[in-house]
Amino acid sequence: MLAFPEILALEEDEQKLLRDLEAHQNHEDPDHDRILASLERIHDRQHALEVHRIRPRSEAILSGLGFEADEQKRGLASFSGGWRMRVALARLLLADPDILLLDEPTNHLDIDSIDWLESYLSDYPGSVIIVSHDRYFLDRMITGIAELNGGRLIEYAGNYAYYLTERVERRELHRASYVNQQRWIADQERFIERFRYKNTKARQVQSRVKMLDGLDRIPPPPADGATIAFRFPDPPRSGRVVIEMSEFSKSYPGEESDIQVFRNAGPLAIERGDRIALIGQNGAGKSTLARILLGTEPFEGTCELGYKVAMSFFAQHQAETLPKDQTIFEVLRECALDKSDTWIRTLLGAFLFRGDDVFKLVSVLSGGERSRVALARTLISPANFLILDEPTNHLDIQSRSVLVEALRQYSGTFVLISHDRHFLDQIATKVWRAEAGEIRVYHGNYSDYLWQTTRGTASRLRTEPAKKVVTRESGVAKRKSGPKTREQKRQEAEQRRLGREEREGRAEFGKLNTFQLKKKYRQMESDILDFENQRDEIEDRLADPKLFQNHERSRAVTSRLEQIQSELSRLYKQWEAAAEELSMRDAN
Repeated sequence: MLAFPEILALEEDEQKLLRDLEAHQNHEDPDHDRILASLERIHDRQHALEVHRIRPRSEAILSGLGFEADEQKRGLASFSGGWRMRVALARLLLADPDILLLDEPTNHLDIDSIDWLESYLSDYPGSVIIVSHDRYFLDRMITGIAELNGGRLIEYAGNYAYYLTERVERRELHRASYVNQQRWIADQERFIERFRYKNTKARQVQSRVKMLDGLDRIPPPPADGATIAFRFPDPPRSGRVVIEMSEFSKSYPGEESDIQVFRNAGPLAIERGDRIALIGQNGAGKSTLARILLGTEPFEGTCELGYKVAMSFFAQHQAETLPKDQTIFEVLRECALDKSDTWIRTLLGAFLFRGDDVFKLVSVLSGGERSRVALARTLISPANFLILDEPTNHLDIQSRSVLVEALRQYSGTFVLISHDRHFLDQIATKVWRAEAGEIRVYHGNYSDYLWQTTRGTASRLRTEPAKKVVTRESGVAKRKSGPKTREQKRQEAEQRRLGREEREGRAEFGKLNTFQLKKKYRQMESDILDFENQRDEIEDRLADPKLFQNHERSRAVTSRLEQIQSELSRLYKQWEAAAEELSMRDAN
């Protein structure tokens, strides 16, 4: 990294070189070697300066796209295809082209990374052209739309929601203009045909023939997309409790130590009719939890299935298990023997297989097409509990809308993993977020969750340590045996410190009279509000990618945020203890 004195030395070298060149031009100093040496020295220092400037930006971009600090130093070959796509996106963003072309940029990103990308692109100085089926992303990011329909490109100003409204109005106007022109053309052609051979009308006939030849004809309006309706078969009714999980842990063996995915998470319960969106960063354990619910992943804890619960599971890898020697239609027919051919073809049409496409062999399908077939096959099953892992991948906007309507009418229960925020907003009634080895539960759809975590009372959960939950089986909190990581030790030490401060606070409150305690209570409320305002301001600053261009400044801001969060956590505990003490005194 280039130090500040070296930057000053670079400026001095540039000044000396200018003086040498001026002397050389005036024939006062013919020393070519010295000039070349100065040029070489300046070039080396400029290269070092460029590396110094790029490194913090590249680290900020990779971090925003979900790469941890240690992962940024790993070889590219050690990452999966999805993570390599993120590296390609990071490289593109770092290049800062005048025109940025992005084809489905959100496909391999989790929700947190998509939020970061939106923030980054909102301040991007160049032009951005995006191909995407992510409606939430389009609504928040774009200022214009170009629709390709019937070989014609039609432009709209505004986001996707505006485009949907404006397209209806334009098509109505287009259709009316087309119909009126066709009616006028038909009138002229009837006149020409009627009086073609009459000498007295010859001039009028020729005039109208010329008018039709020179007419700028309005093209037929584009056909509206076919409306496809699909409804799940009514599943058998399950018991009120679908799944009940005790406190649970899950780890995988690593090279040096176990990789802890969940540690004393839960307990969790799923009731009949729940529509749960499971979200979190990639690697937080979403797919692992889905397999635990399914019963195919071993873990520490218990998971009990409810009365008459029938499960169906969809994951992307299921596309590889489809019989390759069968046609698309045959693959679905063997799972729906009681359904008509028309019903099966309607379902396939909802997933973009129309006409003779249904008779293609599975062996000739692309990866995306196989995923759509696997999803359609999963949805045929009359299960009353569905677990769907990224079902919207490889679906266009219309097919996603069909799936939304089908899930809205579905009378069973489902857990859904998806990064499509518009999709989650339409169907979810609960949100489970996998984070820091635990599952946090929020009521409502994705927008409700977002409000709770940014403005509502749930925002403080980011600063509070996880609480141990007592299990019904043993009456004590279960703890994982084996060596603890440094982070786990730090969290436990922090929890002990907060508990000690809470006990000391209770003892202190006991010494105060009621008037003094109320005064202390109001002061803590004021302090909490002040720190929360400071935290919100810092989080707004951290949302700006430009901050990370200065490594020292970004580190200082992050450090200040950690201090505020620690202080808030302490104040929340004291405030709760004071409130409890006041409540006890009022009761007496």
